Amino acid sequence: MKYLLYILLVLPITSFSQEKIEGIILENNQKNELVGLPGANVFWADASIGTMTDLDGAFSIPYEKEYTKLVISYVGYRTDTIIINSPRRIKHTLNSKDQLDEVVIKTRKKASVRSYLSSQNVINVSSSELLKAACCNLSESFETNPSIDVNFVDALTGTKEIKMLGLTSPYILITTENIPSIRGASQTYGMSFIPGTWVESIQITKGAGSVINGFESIAGQINTELQKPSTDNLLFVNVYGNGNGRFELNTHLNTKVADKWDTGLYVHGNVRNQKFDKNKDSFLDMPLQKQINLMNRWQYTNNEKGLVSFINLKFLNDEKQTGQIEFDPKRDQLTTNYWGSEIDTQRIEGSVKFGYVNPEIPYQTIGVQASYSNHVQESYFGLNIYDITHDSFFATAMFNSIIGDSRNKFKSGISATYDDYNELVNTVVYQRTENSFGAFFEYSYDNLGDLNLTAGLRVDTSNLLGTFLTPRLHARYAPWEDSAFRISVGRGKRSANIFTENQKMFASSRQINILDANGTIYGLDPEIAWNYGISFSQKFNVFGRKSDIILDFYKTDFVNQIVVDWENPREVNFYNLKEKSIATSFQAELNMNILEGVDFRTAYKFYDVKTDYSTGNLDRPLIPKHRVFINVSYETLRKTNGAQWKFDTTFNWLGEQRFSSTYGNSLEYKLPETTPTVATLNMQLTKVFSTAFELYLGGENLTNEKQETPILNSENPFESTFDTTFVYGPIFGVSFYAGLRYKLN
Repeated sequence: MKYLLYILLVLPITSFSQEKIEGIILENNQKNELVGLPGANVFWADASIGTMTDLDGAFSIPYEKEYTKLVISYVGYRTDTIIINSPRRIKHTLNSKDQLDEVVIKTRKKASVRSYLSSQNVINVSSSELLKAACCNLSESFETNPSIDVNFVDALTGTKEIKMLGLTSPYILITTENIPSIRGASQTYGMSFIPGTWVESIQITKGAGSVINGFESIAGQINTELQKPSTDNLLFVNVYGNGNGRFELNTHLNTKVADKWDTGLYVHGNVRNQKFDKNKDSFLDMPLQKQINLMNRWQYTNNEKGLVSFINLKFLNDEKQTGQIEFDPKRDQLTTNYWGSEIDTQRIEGSVKFGYVNPEIPYQTIGVQASYSNHVQESYFGLNIYDITHDSFFATAMFNSIIGDSRNKFKSGISATYDDYNELVNTVVYQRTENSFGAFFEYSYDNLGDLNLTAGLRVDTSNLLGTFLTPRLHARYAPWEDSAFRISVGRGKRSANIFTENQKMFASSRQINILDANGTIYGLDPEIAWNYGISFSQKFNVFGRKSDIILDFYKTDFVNQIVVDWENPREVNFYNLKEKSIATSFQAELNMNILEGVDFRTAYKFYDVKTDYSTGNLDRPLIPKHRVFINVSYETLRKTNGAQWKFDTTFNWLGEQRFSSTYGNSLEYKLPETTPTVATLNMQLTKVFSTAFELYLGGENLTNEKQETPILNSENPFESTFDTTFVYGPIFGVSFYAGLRYKLN
């Protein structure tokens, strides 16, 4: 093992050092003074290897004796070529061309952009995209993105879960600034613990993703970048309220405390204290809830020495109450007077991130990250008790450099995780400690043109999962202009936390069974899957307007999966996969700028997700085979004072979804084989009065779709047929909201 670590980490650093050319590119300013020219292109004519000058006009570029012609160019200046015979320091002044007529270029930065140059299939979502909808937390941040499906988990808690490629969030590696964050005890409710205003941007990667962030991802990766104290507003206030009784306040306070230190205090609070029962089933349509969420963020930046560092401290307290309207927790907790539930969560987190860029050799960087979290959830659902305490530690160190020249890059490093779980399921205690240590190496080739690829391998050793390899490969080829053809393949492995990932089962009368319990995790084996993907993207113009089309096809093939079997309406059974489990996903997406300020996006998705249950090969329940997505957004031109109008509307249509079997229930509590189709429409109108102040109002589910009977046998919640898990659509119906945002720069 130690020799493999040596090869992965040390050998690349010592074997590929090379000579380089350094220098500075200058220009004559208006005062006829020689000053550094930032952003100038410096490249070898013989090798297509290049770089750009920094803010001071300085540059560094790899050198080999075959390289003889160094080309220097900049828009508006004459392009020069310097003959190089040996390594030396360059000091060169570019001369401007003849005076050019003024050219004004107007463009709008897209709120959601798919990378055409990356070998991985990555969608970058900016904070502007998040403002198009009532983005109260991360779980609601994907309403306007066709690559992610958002669904309600159950009929009680109002919790939303996300799916990618037909698989639920446990199969997606969710990170915050590349630190794994939504996992373990936070898997079900954790996405509601990251307020939307804290998010600067989101990167969605389809497929297995990079080996750098770990071995657990299977369907994809979602990384969230938080607001930076040095670039965020000095003061930001967001006030929000909606028709289902939710009120929310977000406040950001940022300040510079020293020359190189910035800090920010981020405060989020939300409350819902109104009771609604629109369908008259005696149960709350939405839970009563209180949450306070605090983050203190410190940033150190030293550009001269190439250093940047972040320190984050977080505290969360979240309280939910749901159940029957008449339920009083002080009187009725864990009794059969009325059915009720409380879910109380406290979470503390701390993380440190350190980055170093070698000022002399800018392609060499070092990164170190570490985080710790303590998550405590105490909850009961009717007569079922579920408590979990999860202590988690994560650390990684990484070195980036090149091999030979800048077309060949590598990343190598080590990582370690520690997880301690203590769970109480009614009267049974489940305790386990899981730790792993791994090393990774990822090579990237980019010919600065039509071909690039990323190949990664990591080796990990775990006390419960054993020692194993995780290979992943991504490649991109551009057969013609403005196109990108991608393929990917990768392996993922994870421990299934069967209770916290499936908490909705506690809100039913089902008996919980673990079958053939001979493995190391709850008596079960780890989950292992291969993901394969093909994607094609093409940009084109229609009447001079930018457009693009994307076709994605992905297949996930499980070597082993923990089957969650709902097919007996009196039980939920967990067991290792005996035969096959496959998730196939196809998506066709079209994006068009149809008029000035008007963007149109539509997508069709097809899922075929099948698993071999003990009763046969069946479609996974509550996953629509067909989905149609349409989004239209409009923005007026921004005036000099920042005033502007914005309009956004999103339509979602979901096809039929299979219900798990209710055979054996009496006729009145039997469900059909499939659900009805569901169509929802959301709209938002924003008036930007200035760069500092804006108002927004909107409506969710304007089609007023409602699942009329989301709870089976709600009139007798302590009988064997009571079940809240058959949820396929909205419960509350139409809801309107309004809010304001104030920014002080």
